[in-house]
Amino acid sequence: MAITITTGTFKDITAVSKHIPELLTTIDNQALDSRLNNKKALILVAYLEDTLVGFKIGYEQSTTQFYSWLGGVHFKYRRRGIAKKLLIQQEQWAAEQGYTHIHVKSMNQFPQMLTMLITNGYHIAGYVDKQSTMLSKIKFLKQLAK
Repeated sequence: MAITITTGTFKDITAVSKHIPELLTTIDNQALDSRLNNKKALILVAYLEDTLVGFKIGYEQSTTQFYSWLGGVHFKYRRRGIAKKLLIQQEQWAAEQGYTHIHVKSMNQFPQMLTMLITNGYHIAGYVDKQSTMLSKIKFLKQLAK
């Protein structure tokens, strides 16, 4: 089955986010607009054949840094390489836009995400202590090819 990655909309994100149990906050148009308003942003969505199955959102932090904010794959369609394809497409787009680094945060409670980041060349660059090892955030950084 073919996986297609393309740009998406707020509507796409809210539709697929309902099928991603790990999301810790409600993803609706207001939350998306609040975070992305007046920022250069990229919304990617993944389709498996004609079914919307995942997304990845990021935005500009500075002229050289892009922040990969949020993403996920529908729980029924995991372990098919969809998240990795979204990650790679986001990195390619960011490099084409002239960004030199991508930043992302994750948590110990998401070991598959941590593994994917490290496997794909992201380095641990910091830690945000939330008084719990499961809720604290690990900061990652990847230098993009020029």
